[in-house]
Parts: sequence; structure tokens; C-alpha cells
Amino acid sequence: MWRNFFFIAILLALSCQLAVAQVQLKQATDVETQPLIIQCQRLAEALEYLGAPLNEAAKAKIANAEKLDSPEAIRKSIQSALDPLCVAEIEINPESRVKVNEGPAKRELDQNGWRVFLVKVHNQAGVTAPLRVQSDQAAPIAGSPADQVPDRWLDIQVFDQRPLAANLSGIQLEYRPLLMYSRDIGKRTAEIAFNVGQGTQDIGFRNDILLTFDCLAGIKIPLEIKDENGKPTTAALEITDSQGRAYPSTAKRSAPDFHFHPQIYRHDGESIHLPRGDYQIRITRGPEYLEETKSFKVDDEAQALKFQLRRWIDPSLKGWWSGDHHIHAAGCAHYADPTQGVHAPDMLRHCQGEDLKIGANLTWGPCFDYQKQFFTGTIDKVSTYPYLLRYDIEVSGFGSHESGHLCLLRLKDQMYPGGNSTTHWPKLGLNTLRWAQKQGAVCGPAHSGWGLEVKTDALPNFVVPPYSGIGANEYIVDVTHLVDGPDGTIVPAMDFISLCDTPMIWELNIWYHTLNCGFRTRGSGETDFPCIYGERVGLGRSYVKIAGELTYDAWCEGISRGNNYVSDGRSHLMDFCVANKPAAEKATQKVPAAAPDSEHSLSGPGVLKFSCDVAALLPEVPTGIAERPYAQQPYWHIERARIGKTREVPVELIVNGFPVERQQIVADGVQRTLTFETRIERSSWVALRILGSSHTNPIFVIVDEQPIRASKRSAQWCLDGVEQCWGQKQRFFPPEEMEDAVAAYDHARQVYRKIIEESPKD
Repeated sequence: MWRNFFFIAILLALSCQLAVAQVQLKQATDVETQPLIIQCQRLAEALEYLGAPLNEAAKAKIANAEKLDSPEAIRKSIQSALDPLCVAEIEINPESRVKVNEGPAKRELDQNGWRVFLVKVHNQAGVTAPLRVQSDQAAPIAGSPADQVPDRWLDIQVFDQRPLAANLSGIQLEYRPLLMYSRDIGKRTAEIAFNVGQGTQDIGFRNDILLTFDCLAGIKIPLEIKDENGKPTTAALEITDSQGRAYPSTAKRSAPDFHFHPQIYRHDGESIHLPRGDYQIRITRGPEYLEETKSFKVDDEAQALKFQLRRWIDPSLKGWWSGDHHIHAAGCAHYADPTQGVHAPDMLRHCQGEDLKIGANLTWGPCFDYQKQFFTGTIDKVSTYPYLLRYDIEVSGFGSHESGHLCLLRLKDQMYPGGNSTTHWPKLGLNTLRWAQKQGAVCGPAHSGWGLEVKTDALPNFVVPPYSGIGANEYIVDVTHLVDGPDGTIVPAMDFISLCDTPMIWELNIWYHTLNCGFRTRGSGETDFPCIYGERVGLGRSYVKIAGELTYDAWCEGISRGNNYVSDGRSHLMDFCVANKPAAEKATQKVPAAAPDSEHSLSGPGVLKFSCDVAALLPEVPTGIAERPYAQQPYWHIERARIGKTREVPVELIVNGFPVERQQIVADGVQRTLTFETRIERSSWVALRILGSSHTNPIFVIVDEQPIRASKRSAQWCLDGVEQCWGQKQRFFPPEEMEDAVAAYDHARQVYRKIIEESPKD
């Protein structure tokens, strides 16, 4: 008899397995197809974001659905693409009662990892409440890892963030991602219940199901990551399986890994845990390194992943040190708690993994009251030479931010007098700059292009922008001012203008016009991570030439004196000089604007020879970035400089904003010394650029001791900009600052009028 029982048990097991394999979900036949298509397109975007993209066949069915002849064919195509991925099917009846059935998706989970399933929702009631999920086996606090209660091995949640809406749409059919995490290995059963609000559970408790999962053990994979010299280093790793799913799952990463990144950052000697399977790994370390991709298999015999990274260039060997003057440890939409964010060790790891030597970690509005505790007035203790991280300030979300955000670097005191928070800061940016410059800070506007948008790609152009944003708006006023610096010095109110993270035409145009008026504001590269760019730190960089040991203070000083070039890291313009004179002199402290740094003097008009060490790297095949409008990200990228489908880029010599000489180089990573000759008729500024990828700071050529007055039209453009800016910003100034604001703008008007009088006709 026991044999009969044994065979019966086998048959029952087989029948259960067959039943699971043959699960068929209810087919929706009357749903409107237009909203269904839109919802499924958003769903596909969400799955990409979660690191669990649809396979190519499913993507094709959704992409082609709207091209089908009939609504019936559209519904059938979409459901055939998505139903196999569903672990559960939900029916919301006309009385809003919820009933749940199991779905056909393969029930596998990963130990210490997240899997993404779908839930099919038939919404007969048109409910627009959130879809909620519960399980006695899940963590008691939504979104937290499973705790140590023995039976709480699971974490589970419905994904309801962008690009999806928080609530159900109300259409009769839609799909929602379900995220599941396992603490354990082996067979595990969970009771999973769904509802759309209190009282919506189905009579008879049919809103829950029992599902048993195979929880696959993760295999520990040691990592050996060496730099080009064979020394241990940190790198960015993007790991995907054969279905394109990211590991560790992006759904619930915690610092130092960020959920909005495909990559993680790991150091030599660390490890990762992966389920058995086939994987691909892409390893990078910022734009100065060559990326490497390899396939590997994880099985019971865990093998270490070994990498020897390769560079194509190392500017630091010539004394050029990379840095990003605008990154954040908190804020914007990416962090789990934007009012707090992450701590210095996490940000430093990202800088190390991108080979970014200097990270200016700017505390700002929503995180100010929490992150201000980390400011010390010097580099953070986590810094490991040459990777230096320091907390400073972005005036954003408080104070003068309506007139344009300000980056304040190298502060000694982070708190404007009069309080210990953000509520008392000046509305006039110039008043903030006076306070910061008095303590020896290095200052400039953030994300310069915002508010300066124009509908032209001409550079320079003479269209007066709206001055309606938070970029280099009040800059048009503040650049005309000298203020008190430390120890009785007089210094420019503005040291630099930020480049690289907004459309290049908008950034460069205002810079060029003010340079044409004789002002000596320098350019510096920034990313505004993770607000404008969330991909990684250091997408916009300043490479600063420093003699001797790298320090944060010296790096900031190099920016204030223009001893740097701006780059996306994929092209480099090193040691730009005229007649063997460097583009900026070495200095230990800031000097008045009239001092002859970055100058070359001529007694009269003459021909000058300029030289520069140039290198750039493009892949053989274009990526398509060059075809995008310049106002579409990425705003700066070497691809924007590619000439047609060649591997060449133009290197242009710029005099007073216009290219006067041009040479083409092959962007093959080889360093070349280029020379240019041009005739200088009057006092001018001269720079070199690979437009859209890199730009030097100017050399100021002074002819017959005359100031630079390059363009009457530029001076008039600046004056018109003051009027436009005043029209936009005056409403923000409180009564106690109105007198200061009127005086600041009047001063700028007077300065530009005088420059107009002194400038020759164009």
C-alpha cells in the first residue's frame, strides 16, 4: 500500500507542477486600448529603471501594439507579452472588493536580493486608490529589510513611483511591478494579500494567496580590481544577467549604492553575492579610463573576478588635477530621504570610483539643517589622498536663490550671520557674495544656463534671454562689482561661472559677452549631481594645474585664477600658452582684478603663436548624441564635437568669442601639441575649445596697455540683460534689502554704459 501512496504522491506533485505551468490569467476584452498602451509604455520604462527590463519579444509586442488593426488584437498582444511575468492576478469587482489568484510567473527569489514580478489588475470598479500588498512573512515596516523574526523572511512592495503614478489609473486593465526580497535560501511560503483601501478585501478572505518560492542561495564572488599600475583601486561595476536585470537589484539598494544607478562601486578585496547564472559585467572608472566588458558564470565553484584597468590618459601626471565643484550628498528626488541624504564615506567612494580627485560636497536647502553638522572648514576626515572631499555651500532653496543659485567654495564659516539655519540669508546675491569673499571663499553661479535660454545655436548671439531662472542671472550684475576680500584686499565678487551641466550655448554666451567687456571671470566645470545629472559624479570637471601637492584650497585657488580647463573628461586641453607663457601664473592668494595674471602684453598689434597639448577619445562608431538638440542632455559630451561620422573633432582658437583658427584631430586618445598663429589688433581675450567637450580659460592679451573692450554690441547686450534681470528679480527683494538691490543694479548699469562708450563699433 505504501507503494500506491508513493505513486499517488508523485502524481499529485506532478499535477501540481503541471497546474502551475498551465495557469491562465483572465483575458480583458473590453478595456480601452489607448490608455492601456500608454500605461504599458510607462510600465516598460519602470521595469528598465528597476533593472528588470522586458525581454526583446515583450518590448516588441508593446511597441507594435498601437500599429495593430483592431482593439482586440492590441489587447491580445499586450496581455500575451505581460501575463507570463505575473505572479498574481487581482480582480476588483464593481463593489471594490479585491480577489486574488496566482499567476504563471516562475517563483524564484534570490537570497539577499530583489526580484521584480508583475501583478495583473482587472479594475471593474474604476478604483483610483493605491494598490497595497501585505504579508505576515514580510518586514513589518514597508521598504525596510526583513527583520530577525524567524518567519519574517520576506520583504515585498508594489512599485508606485515615477514613471508610474502612485495610484491605480482607473482603467479596466493595468499591470503593476511587485518587488520581492528574500532573506533566506530554500523553499519558503508566503501568504500575500492585496487591497485598495480599508474594507476592500473580498468576502471570504479571497484577497490573499499562498505562494511557495525557491529562494536561490547567493554565491560570494571575490573582486580583484587593480589600476593601471597594479595597485588596488575602486571602480564602477554594472552587472546584468542574461535577461538584462541589474544586480544587486536597484529596487532596494542602500548607500553607498544608489537605487537610481545601474552601477555599484567596489574596491579591490571586496565581494559581491550573486545567484547562480550567466552574467555580464561592465567596469569603468571615469572618463580617463577605458571601459571593459566581460561575461562570466556563477556556479558552486566561485571564481574571483579579476580586473586590470587601463587608462587612455592621466592629466595628473602633468600636474592637472580633476574636480567637480558641485555635487550633493542629499536633495532632489533620488535619495530615500532627501532632507538627510548620505554621508561622506559614500560620496567619497563615488569620487574614487570615477577617479575624481576633488569633490565639493555642497549642502543646500532641503538638507541644510541636517548636513550642516558635517562642515568643518577643511577636507573631510574620510579623504584619502589624492581623493579629497569637502563640505561647502550652495545657496539654493533659501536666500538669494531666486536670483540665481551660488556655489560658495573654501568657506571658513558656513553660516551667514544672524541665525543658525537658512531662514535669514540675504535675498540679494551680492550681499551673500560680500560675506563669502570677505572670508576668502571662491564663488560663482551654479547651473549657469537656467533662465538664459534662447532659441538659437549661434555663439555668441545677441538675443537677450528672459533671466527667469536660477542660473547665472544676477551674475550679469555681480560681475561688475569689486568687494572686500580677506586682509584688506579688493577682489571680484564673482570668481567663476559654472559650465558643463546646462546647454552650452546658454552658458558660454553670457560668459563670452562679459569677457568681451573686460571682466575676468573664469570657467569651471560642474555636474550638479544628482539633481541635473544623476548618472555619476564628475560628468563636468575642472582640471586645475597645481605645482606641488594637491590640496582643496589650492584647487579652488586655481579656479579663481583660471589655471584650469573645463572638460567632460573625454578631451583635454593642457598647458595652453602664448609665447611659452602659461595661461595663468602660480599664486597662493587672490589678487585684485587689475593684477596682470593670465596676461600677455603687446606694445602694438602683432602676430602671436599659441600652443596646447591636446587629446581626445571617441569610439569608432557614433552614438547618436551629436544628432540631439544642444538643449537635450548630455549638454557637454565629446560626441557633440564629432565631425560627421568620422572620428575627428575640431580644435578652435577663439578670440573675443569667435573662432579665428581651426584644426582637426583624430580623437584616438593620442596626445598632440597643436600650435596656432593669429594677429591681435587690440586688447582681447583668447581661448581654445573643443565645443561641447572642453574649453580653456582665457589668456588676456593687452595691447598698448588698453583694457579689453572687444564689442560694443556685447556691452549693450549686458546692459539690456541688467534691465531684463531687474524686471524679473526685483519682486523677490524685501524692503530691508531694496536699497542695496537698487544700488547694485544701478552700479552695473553705470559700468556697462561706460564700457559702451569706450568700445569701438563692431
